[in-house]
Amino acid sequence: MSKLDPIATTRAMVDAYQRYLHTLIEPRDTKLARALDAAIAAAIQDGVTKGPILEATPPYAQGRSLRELIGEGVLHSEFATLAGGLPLERPLYVHQEQALRRAAQGRNLVVATGTGSGKTESFLLPILNHLVAERAAGALGPGVRALLLYPMNALANDQMKRLRVLLRDVPDITFGRYTGDTKQTHRDAVSVFEQQNPGEPRVPNELLSRDEMRKTPPTHPAHQLRNAGVFAAASVGHGPLRGRPRRQLAIHRRGRSPRIRRRTWC
Repeated sequence: MSKLDPIATTRAMVDAYQRYLHTLIEPRDTKLARALDAAIAAAIQDGVTKGPILEATPPYAQGRSLRELIGEGVLHSEFATLAGGLPLERPLYVHQEQALRRAAQGRNLVVATGTGSGKTESFLLPILNHLVAERAAGALGPGVRALLLYPMNALANDQMKRLRVLLRDVPDITFGRYTGDTKQTHRDAVSVFEQQNPGEPRVPNELLSRDEMRKTPPTHPAHQLRNAGVFAAASVGHGPLRGRPRRQLAIHRRGRSPRIRRRTWC
């Protein structure tokens, strides 16, 4: 098990918070933009962030590993193709294992556990497993598969980072994010991506701009020319494509139909 470096982690969190502050206001006037940059830097320097503050928490009970669940047939045999960010040998928490088993049985789930207990994996892994199974069966055509809704842009952004790692080697599954921060044009969207994710390479199956999402949404016939995949979007208001944008995250999985058989609330 890798050890956590609290100092390095704190610095990474402060850097991420500083980038987030820059996304709140984007002055067009260059003088105002420089003044804002200076004000944010001064606030960080003056200690607007605190820490690191460490708290010991008891470990959660451990269960089977992903590799063992693949061997049992709970997860599809090709699930390991998503192993870019998944330690297949590391034991899951018991509640994660139970969630995967119940989802595989087609049951509904409610996951209620503590902070840092891996709630996201409890519903995201069953979604990805279903996609892998559809792909293996040759049934991964255009269509929405799942929606993940979050109350804050920051949570949606965090989810996107996970998807980039998990799906970087799976080009036939696309994904994206739709929030108030999503830019109209591809050029502007790329600029924002590079600003918010310095040094992080783009993956070709991530849709960044509103133009991309509207031109080839998950159910668009043009996607039939490509392999199917995942589309993720985040927004809060009267709907994702019109009205006032919502601050939620939605992941749409492209497949044969837009049916959603499981809903997990966390």
